[in-house]
Amino acid sequence: MPLDADVFAEPAGRNAPQQVHITLGDQTGTAMTVSWVTMEEAGNSTVLYGLAIDKLDMAAEATVTTYTYYNYTSGFIHHCTLTNLQYGVKYKYAMGFGFTVRTFWFTTPPRPGPDVGFRLGLIGDIGQTFDSNATLTHYEATGGDAVLFMGDLSYADKYPLHDNNRWDTRGRFSERSVAYQPWIWVAGNHEIDYAPELGETKPFKPFTHRYPTPHLASASPEPYWYSVKLASAHIIVLSSYSAFGKYTPQWKWLEAELGRVNRSETPWLIMASHSPWYISNNFHYMEGESMRAQLEKMAVDARVDLVFAGHVHAYERSFRVSNIRYNITDGLCTPVRDRRAPVYVTIGDGGNIEGLADEMAWTQPPYSAFREDSFGHAVLDIKNRTHAYYAWYRNDDGAKVAADAVWFTNRFHMPNHDDSTPTKSHPSIASSSSSSMPAYNLPRLIRISN
Repeated sequence: MPLDADVFAEPAGRNAPQQVHITLGDQTGTAMTVSWVTMEEAGNSTVLYGLAIDKLDMAAEATVTTYTYYNYTSGFIHHCTLTNLQYGVKYKYAMGFGFTVRTFWFTTPPRPGPDVGFRLGLIGDIGQTFDSNATLTHYEATGGDAVLFMGDLSYADKYPLHDNNRWDTRGRFSERSVAYQPWIWVAGNHEIDYAPELGETKPFKPFTHRYPTPHLASASPEPYWYSVKLASAHIIVLSSYSAFGKYTPQWKWLEAELGRVNRSETPWLIMASHSPWYISNNFHYMEGESMRAQLEKMAVDARVDLVFAGHVHAYERSFRVSNIRYNITDGLCTPVRDRRAPVYVTIGDGGNIEGLADEMAWTQPPYSAFREDSFGHAVLDIKNRTHAYYAWYRNDDGAKVAADAVWFTNRFHMPNHDDSTPTKSHPSIASSSSSSMPAYNLPRLIRISN
């Protein structure tokens, strides 16, 4: 989208807070980290918050940071963690005091529990194109309580000289959603921003300055891998672009984290990485193979329910398969159906600047259940400890029709159930799909004029 697109407009008022976004400030949502940028000066770093706009009776102070990247200098980036929040409560919050005050709201996640429902949006590789705008607009219309974002945010590195102004436009573009509900961040390859030819040799510099993660709450030593608990789901975020071999910090953390999972409290176990472990697209084919070879057995042994990824700019859902029999010498290198294994979903179809990955391998391999090179988003609607309704909405349908939909059953409580049949084959199940889901109050949609 051009720089003068209305979704990139700066908010009115002197030194107005912009690019406002929130993420969990702890592992379960009793804290929320609010981030924003001011362009003229740092200004006031206080956030007031409370249960009503006329009763903002709690306060927290932000830290402020800036960074330079080649010929770019950032605005003043504020990060403020709001604490002592109650589960499942709507809060108002405001910042910008002394200049231009802006007010937003969010609802904290419910207390973790085995039958606590939750609606999780799933988006990846969104960028800031017209297709990106369609994806975000359709997600807003579909509704959700939080977003698990599979990486590749701004694609600033695809513009001349890694134009970091595109981090600012991307922040303003997404504010309409991420200021009102937490997004859980996975770091993608376009977040690395490693450019020694520009003198930039510190990986992830813009991303780490702008998008904090609650990694310390899950005892992770780095912000790129961590876990959160949302309602009845324990979500583990992995880093495809950090060392993950045996006995590396990420590998050791994952081993310990899987041991801490309590499926009686959070029965749904979800993992996310940027690079997919199973894909039948020629784009980025097998780039996730080394991570799969290192970590897949851990995921199968732990009975992980779902593994989400991005990176490949298309959509694909697998059956429950594993390839853990293969030991280099036995020749058993073909994935097999395995009810102990996760379902793998690649959803790198948010709208990016690089276009669709339209080179599907032919014929479709047996491990692939559904695939399509279209832009879109998905929603995972966890109902209780045993069932979750999943649907992928392609942009071409205007988010009114689920192009791919299935009921997932939990690997801990229903380990032997085969949940691989799409709901389209079962009208009685399909009738309870997204059309009957409750409505969600979302911020006003912002659209680009023709």
